[in-house]
Amino acid sequence: MASIFGHGVVGFTITKLIGNKQTKWLLLAAIFSAILPDFDVITFKLGIAYQHPLGHRGFTHSIFFAILWALVLMLTIGRNNKLIWFLVIFLSTISHGIFDAMTSGGEGIGFFIPFNNDRFFFSFREILVSPLGIKKFFSGWGLRVVLSEIKFIVIPSLLILLILGTLKKYK
Repeated sequence: MASIFGHGVVGFTITKLIGNKQTKWLLLAAIFSAILPDFDVITFKLGIAYQHPLGHRGFTHSIFFAILWALVLMLTIGRNNKLIWFLVIFLSTISHGIFDAMTSGGEGIGFFIPFNNDRFFFSFREILVSPLGIKKFFSGWGLRVVLSEIKFIVIPSLLILLILGTLKKYK
């Protein structure tokens, strides 16, 4: 997986792309939603195998889960423009699996669970997989993960935000 920091940056960036000044709650929901799929690590403690549809990088990383989660938030806490809420939350949630499919480790992403239990990676797999656990994250491996996320997630996100800001300035 990419780290929670990398995923959070993507949720932040997606929210800022909508250009609405009333985004405080949407911003928090998007950042949380971009991280949420990794709550499935609890399945390791429950004895659920990695390759099981409910295992790590399974159902919570699927397109179906992202749609369900976006609908729940849109209908319960979505304010004003519910379509914007749905799109931001859906894109933030599905971005998690997309970035995990670009990492150097794991056993693939269950994008199509519950309809198809196959796991997938993208051919681009340059983002270093993050270690599980806080102790392992604060190590040389964790530092290399952060550096790869800066290169492949943070810098592109900053460029998108800078371009957006420049376009708004000259509008």
